[in-house]
Amino acid sequence: MLAAIALVVLLALACAGSLVFGSREVALADALAALLDPQLSDIGSIAVRERIPRTVLAVMAGAALGLSGALLQAVTRNPLAEPGILGVNTGASLAVVCGIAFFGASTGQHFLVLALIGAALTAVLVFAIGGVGTGGATPVRLALAGAATTAALSSLVSAVLLPRLQAMEEFRFWQVGDVSRAQWDVMLTVAPVIGIAALVGLVVAPLLDVLALGDDVARGLGVSATGVRVLGAGAGIALGGAAHAAAGPIAFVGLAVPHVLRILVGSSQRWLLPLSMLGGATLLVAADLVGRVVARPAELESGIVTAIVGAPVLVLVAMRMRGRQ
Repeated sequence: MLAAIALVVLLALACAGSLVFGSREVALADALAALLDPQLSDIGSIAVRERIPRTVLAVMAGAALGLSGALLQAVTRNPLAEPGILGVNTGASLAVVCGIAFFGASTGQHFLVLALIGAALTAVLVFAIGGVGTGGATPVRLALAGAATTAALSSLVSAVLLPRLQAMEEFRFWQVGDVSRAQWDVMLTVAPVIGIAALVGLVVAPLLDVLALGDDVARGLGVSATGVRVLGAGAGIALGGAAHAAAGPIAFVGLAVPHVLRILVGSSQRWLLPLSMLGGATLLVAADLVGRVVARPAELESGIVTAIVGAPVLVLVAMRMRGRQ
C-alpha cells in the first residue's frame, strides 16, 4: 500500500513537472490557471495546454509498457522478457513500415492495427524459435531468440525504407520512440485496446500467482495453465503493440519497472501488475520531462532517456540471474 501511495505521489509530481517545465518554464500557479480557464491566451497558457496531450500519452504508454513487461515476465518466468527485448517492438515497426510503404497507411487506426499484427506475429516467432530443442523456451533462449529476431527484422525495416524516401520520412518518428507528437485521435484509438488488455491482465493476476507454484499445482486447483498463459501473453502483446502504435518503440520500460518493483514489494502479481502500471507511467512521464530539460531549447527523445535508464537495469538482471545459477 505504501508503494502504491508513493508511486501515485511521484506520478502526480511528474505530471505537474511535465506541464510546467519545457523550452519555456511556466509558474505552477499560471499552469493551474491555464488548466482551469481555457480562455487564457498568453504564451504560458498556450504552452501548458500544448503539453497536456504528450503528458496524457506518456501516462497511457508508460502504464501499458510497464504492465506488458510484468505480464510477459510472469507468463514466461523470464526476468528479461519485455516487448523490446523479445523483438515485439521491431516486429510492430516492420508491420508499420510495410503498411506505409506498400499500402499507404497514414492514420493512427492504420498504425494500431499494423502494430498489433506485427507484435503478435513476432511474439509467436520468438517463442517458437526459443522453444526449439530440448529444455523448451528457457529465459536465455528467449532472450537470444529475441535478439536474433530483432536484428533480422531491423534489417528488413532498413531494406524497405532505404529506396523509399517518403516512407523513411514518415517512419522517422518510430525509430526511437517519443511522446512529443501526441495526437488526441491516436490516443482515443489506442485507449480502448489498452483499457481492455489492462483489465484482462489485472484479472488474471491471481491466476498467475497460482501458476507460479507449478503447472501441476495449478491443474490441481482447477486452473488451466495454458489458458492463463494465453490470456496473459495476449494482454501483454496487445499492450505493447498499442503503446508502440501511439508512441513508437520505447524500450526498457517494461524491463526496468517490474524488476525494480519486484525487488521492493515482492513477486505477488496481485500487487506487481497494478504497481507496474503506475511505475511505467511515472518513468515515461519523467523521461519525457528530463529529455525536455537537459537538452533545452531542443529536446531529447524519451525513448533515448528510457534506454539510458534501462540499460543498467538489464545488466543488473543479468548479474542476478548469473548469481542464481
